[in-house]
Amino acid sequence: MRIWPGDPYPLGATWDGMGVNFALFSEHAEKVELCLFDSPQARRESERIEIQEHTDQVWHTYLPDVRPGQLYGFRVHGPYDPANGFRFNPNKILVDPYAKAIGRVIRWDDSMFGYRIGDAREDLSFDERDNAAHAPLCAVADQAFVWGDDRHPLTPWNKTVIYEAHVKGMTALHPLVPEELRGTYTGLASDPVLRHLKKLGVTAVELMPVHHHVNDRHLVEKGLTNYWGYNTLSFFAPDIRYAFHRRGFIDPVREFKMMVRTLHAHGIEVILDVVYNHTAEGNHLGPSLSFRGIDNSSYYRLYEPDRRYYLDFTGCGNTLNMQHPRVLQLIMDSLRYWILEMHVDGFRFDLASALARELYEVDQLGAFFDIIHQDPVISQAKLIAEPWDLGEGGYQVGKFPVLWTEWNGKYRDSVRKFWNHPSPHHMNEMATRLTGSSDLYERSGRRPHASINFVTCHDGFPLQDLVSYNEKHNEANGEENRDGESHNISTNFGVEGPSDDPAILRRRYKQKRNFMATLMFSIGVPMVLAGDELGRTQKGNNNCYCQDNELSWIHWNLSRTDRRFLVFVRNLIKIRMEQPVFQRQNFFRGRFIREAGEKDVTWCTPQGLEMTREDWLSDELTAFGLLLGGNAIDEVDRQGQRIVGDTLLMLLNFDWEKSVPFTLPSYNSDKGWELLIDTRYEIFPPADNNFWEAGVPYEMEAQSLVLFRLESREED
Repeated sequence: MRIWPGDPYPLGATWDGMGVNFALFSEHAEKVELCLFDSPQARRESERIEIQEHTDQVWHTYLPDVRPGQLYGFRVHGPYDPANGFRFNPNKILVDPYAKAIGRVIRWDDSMFGYRIGDAREDLSFDERDNAAHAPLCAVADQAFVWGDDRHPLTPWNKTVIYEAHVKGMTALHPLVPEELRGTYTGLASDPVLRHLKKLGVTAVELMPVHHHVNDRHLVEKGLTNYWGYNTLSFFAPDIRYAFHRRGFIDPVREFKMMVRTLHAHGIEVILDVVYNHTAEGNHLGPSLSFRGIDNSSYYRLYEPDRRYYLDFTGCGNTLNMQHPRVLQLIMDSLRYWILEMHVDGFRFDLASALARELYEVDQLGAFFDIIHQDPVISQAKLIAEPWDLGEGGYQVGKFPVLWTEWNGKYRDSVRKFWNHPSPHHMNEMATRLTGSSDLYERSGRRPHASINFVTCHDGFPLQDLVSYNEKHNEANGEENRDGESHNISTNFGVEGPSDDPAILRRRYKQKRNFMATLMFSIGVPMVLAGDELGRTQKGNNNCYCQDNELSWIHWNLSRTDRRFLVFVRNLIKIRMEQPVFQRQNFFRGRFIREAGEKDVTWCTPQGLEMTREDWLSDELTAFGLLLGGNAIDEVDRQGQRIVGDTLLMLLNFDWEKSVPFTLPSYNSDKGWELLIDTRYEIFPPADNNFWEAGVPYEMEAQSLVLFRLESREED
């Protein structure tokens, strides 16, 4: 149906089956031209059409003969006055902010900048060179797709296990994925990867950015790329570089949908890591790729009174202007698009604190949150915040409103300190993190699932390096090892990097088992970094954002020890999914439940007694236990039935040298304890020695975690 002037119309390029409507918002433009290109190799547009229709600050036109696949861009005319926030330059082809597909990536050239590179006046100068031969181009997308009976898995938060992965890195080296599919959306949904994810037991993949991004010029000139992708150019288009070519044909939109449909068919949710806080255009000396040339003063937060410069809460040069209604609409439209058209299940918001800033401070009740909470579509998705940015007061863990979960950086640091830098002074906080971080989330009315628990993520050391390096080794990034976090709370057990010392290797692998067991047996939502279960190493590099190579990719040729560790992790996740006490929907109360005949949680000393205040303050205690009452969960399932599970006992000895005889608590005469996990063992405890009487001491090895289940000898 043709969209006439004055009728409601969608922004972007919309194919209606007969033609395409093009619509672009620009509040301050004086003229807009639509430019059509014949092929990705074209050095100039084949047709330039001045858009005559201008309604409510939106420039729009309808072309009846245009079809999906058409390449296009815009030239936008207006004042070039950086000091007042205007950076229009019609010599530059610009990407449509609502483009659903990108048909050509950027080809770096000085003409990509709105000012003359090298001019003494910097960005106050004006560049007249045409960039049509080098600019990224949009493509009209065909949204037709047969979803069949596709449904969102709708996995409850308390039963969710997240797997953070990179689309390319997941399969770039996978020997069982066909070579042409490695590093693609299709490869991620291929049978070998699906088998791995399902056997591992994860319920959701959290994909690092798939919005089409730009590889920074300074990286390209060094022979590097922006591998992580936190440099977004288009908030609607799946990155074309993760799609595969089939006889010259490429359709990233359709391929992405096929990936989602396949993952859903296997019960796996898709969560996208999204970057709405800044764009790829950088600071005032960055290129003119899209927003800057379309309407700089509307899209970006600018300094006052000199609007030449950008407010930067992200460390990436600019911050999107969430105060402008059209910018807010852009983000909301993007989120709804990915849910309704692409069927994704949730989002992890990079530097989410930047989105909440109304003025300079972080405003918990910002318009961004208000609109999301009332939106009938977005509010139903899984919402995860990275709760910090680089501005004043930017670290906001525990302060996001209801409906939101958060990457819990305090959990990460507490667990690392507890195992890698042991001290009785870490015990109190460790206990809080194990039980859902109620200090951060309970007061605001949120539940334990608000805490996304993780020990490692893409940013920093992977698990193998966390136990192999004391220092970062980022020389390959070309910044003389100045980049990346220096405070890693890691350890190397006496040798920096690889070692063939059996004693050191044993301690490292046991420490990895400690970390994974802690993660899976903590209340909240566990997140595993892809490759940690396989022994992936970055050779001490803790900032692999620019390493699109084997340093970042997952290696699938596992050693015997790595294969055994993989089985160990699978077993941990299996136990978590089988045990209701690890899936609590409410915080512990530490109280006696009369109907259950036990407390929901009890903290135990190595003598098998309940811990006192003096015990918590002791400088001598190096081990403690956590008794979780399976009959005292005090919750009901979706059918209203009371939830009952096994009673579990978790013991932790954080001393690196001393073993601890831990007296197993007594319940009654006919119940004892079945040993499920002891991290001294590579996989399972010995089958002939896994039942222990209550009241007897169990010898805990130094630096280990143990899990028991209350069981009767007859059942065993």
